[in-house]
Amino acid sequence: MPRYLAIDYGKKRIGLAISDADGKIAAPLRQFTHDGTLEDMIRRIQPFLQEYEVDELVVGLPLCKDGTEGPQAQQIRRIGQSLAQGLAKPVHYFDESFSSEAADDLLRQRGPLTPRAQKSRRDALAATLILQSFLDQPKK
Repeated sequence: MPRYLAIDYGKKRIGLAISDADGKIAAPLRQFTHDGTLEDMIRRIQPFLQEYEVDELVVGLPLCKDGTEGPQAQQIRRIGQSLAQGLAKPVHYFDESFSSEAADDLLRQRGPLTPRAQKSRRDALAATLILQSFLDQPKK
């Protein structure tokens, strides 16, 4: 079973989540700020691929409310293609609609957090929700 690393891309922050070795359970890994360049993203993600023996990537895809791909989704696909080449890993795309809102809801349920603490956990938790949804879908 492949091991997946999920990437929740944002212009300022990137959240990462990792699957277990059986590819069944997602867990938050970390979040980091980046300078917006693909080189910086690749440099920051590369160590996790080796440390966790990642086989494939899952990138959150921001679909429109009607399920179509707009300009943001097209930009993410270009970023995903660059990551696939730069990291030499296959990339899967999965709908990330409402993952950040769901992450915020989960964080609120855990108890009061300062805005800074919530920001520091939000993107990794969103990546976890994206990855778990990807893992839970029936395989073809």
